[in-house]
Amino acid sequence: MNATQPSDGVLVDRYGRVARDLRVSLTDKCNLRCTYCMPAEGLPWLAGPELLGDDEIIRLIRVAVRQLGVTEVRFTGGEPLIRPGLAGIVAAVAALEPRPRISLTTNGIGLDRLAPTLRAAGLDRVNVSLDTLDPERFARLTRRPRHADVLAGLAGAAAAGLTPVKVNAVLMRGVNDDEAPALLRFALAHGYELRFIEQMPLDAQHGWDRAAMVTADEILAALVGGFALTADPTERGPAPAETWLVDGGPARVGVIASVTRPFCGDCDRTRLTADGQVRACLFATEESDLRGALRAGADDDELARRWRAAMWGKRAGHGIDDPTFLQPARPMSAIGG
Repeated sequence: MNATQPSDGVLVDRYGRVARDLRVSLTDKCNLRCTYCMPAEGLPWLAGPELLGDDEIIRLIRVAVRQLGVTEVRFTGGEPLIRPGLAGIVAAVAALEPRPRISLTTNGIGLDRLAPTLRAAGLDRVNVSLDTLDPERFARLTRRPRHADVLAGLAGAAAAGLTPVKVNAVLMRGVNDDEAPALLRFALAHGYELRFIEQMPLDAQHGWDRAAMVTADEILAALVGGFALTADPTERGPAPAETWLVDGGPARVGVIASVTRPFCGDCDRTRLTADGQVRACLFATEESDLRGALRAGADDDELARRWRAAMWGKRAGHGIDDPTFLQPARPMSAIGG
């Protein structure tokens, strides 16, 4: 562990990890009410003045790219597609030099309509959440009858060239844990890349139960009965998903096992919330305010200094297995993925 913080340069922490992947939440609002994320009535949304404006978001991303070595920007939410200025933000980020890779994590509703515009603006690819192939089960899980809209969004993304189109699926015990093989067959049939994600303690209700979580081992066991999975020879690097070739490849399936197979030692992510807070870890219980400094007139060098300081204090791991672990006060919808 290095005890001396650099005064300039990239976003490095005390353990030598360099954050080059920036996750930017554009809103805490969402048009679904997934049972593992938020209550049926929704949540108290951030007030308008609390949210970063489009120009503020673009400026902070510019600082991250030009002064802090960020090479990948992913827009998240809430649901980022409901942000009115999304296409303009993407276009401004795509115009930066050096140009970062730009992606988007979405529930897919409205993506069929917006995909061509976002592609033209400079978006490179998307991740779309889809936990079930059953429309009735989807309605129970999300509390909205929008299954067909998500499927249309996936197809629209592929048609617009936002590839590889990745599908994110969370399996829940007794709810949809029987669908792992079917979801993989669906992804293979359409040319999508499937990623299963272990359910994490980031729900607004704080009702997460590790014993009820479907683990990576269980997911893989459900797949090997119908598919031949072999280790992916491609170097994983800091990617959150561990991947396998399906039936010899080239198709792949991945599992993001944040709980049972943590990858904190290779983490390269920094996060910016919709209200301008830096989070060094998805599970952090503390944040560092950039919005206040930005609105108080701080120049880019000062914003970069504050961002470096925030990341320097990043912990070695998320600590979910520690008896003292505390779930973050903010749910996933307010943090960004």
